[in-house]
Amino acid sequence: MSSPDTPDTPGNNGVPAPRGDTGEVIGVRKGMFGAGDSGDTTGYGGLVRTVSMPGATSRPYGGYFDEVADELEGALEEQDLLPQNAIEKTVVDRGELTFHIAREHLVRVARTLRDDPALRFELCTGVSGVHFLDDKGRELHAVYHLRSITHGRLIRLEVSAPDSDPHIPSLVAVYPTNDWHERETYDFFGIVFDGHPALTRIMMPDDWQGFPQRKDYPLGGIPVEYKGAQIPAPDQRRSYT
Repeated sequence: MSSPDTPDTPGNNGVPAPRGDTGEVIGVRKGMFGAGDSGDTTGYGGLVRTVSMPGATSRPYGGYFDEVADELEGALEEQDLLPQNAIEKTVVDRGELTFHIAREHLVRVARTLRDDPALRFELCTGVSGVHFLDDKGRELHAVYHLRSITHGRLIRLEVSAPDSDPHIPSLVAVYPTNDWHERETYDFFGIVFDGHPALTRIMMPDDWQGFPQRKDYPLGGIPVEYKGAQIPAPDQRRSYT
């Protein structure tokens, strides 16, 4: 018997989602560790690999994924919202169903997923931030995991915004549990969740400059004060070698 949290496998009369393409290539990385100004004796400096995002998946998706997609699209149409305007693409990758949602329609889609009787995704377990420097025009991503306790299902929503306009609507009014999660994502990635009741830092000091989990954040040289003691930057600390 298949798990309620995963789509049926072919052996259980399910159809696996096709994965014919390599996705959308957004960049190329060279070497293993990112350093390019030192002598390389490992051979890893010659590595070249593409950075790609999963492309849109064609139907059938397999298992309950098709039913969820059909119900969501039908519910949006009933609200006079064309599904293709709200859902930028649907991806099935590594056994997960992800709807990529246009940020201006995020709140309506989330409310529909929560309230529609055939969907009933009552619980959002939080939002995580991701920073893709190479994904031009949509460098910042917010990822939401939604669970339907009624139907025993799990899906993901993903929303993107550019570095130059890092605004995404808050979902606290739909899922109150997102309150602190949105604050943490703002704190570390700088995503501004419009409509959040109190969008302030939750981990870093209020006057902290920058967002520490962005890919362009410096790895060293940041002065840190801890209980009144000043901790020198890594390149200024005493060396015992």
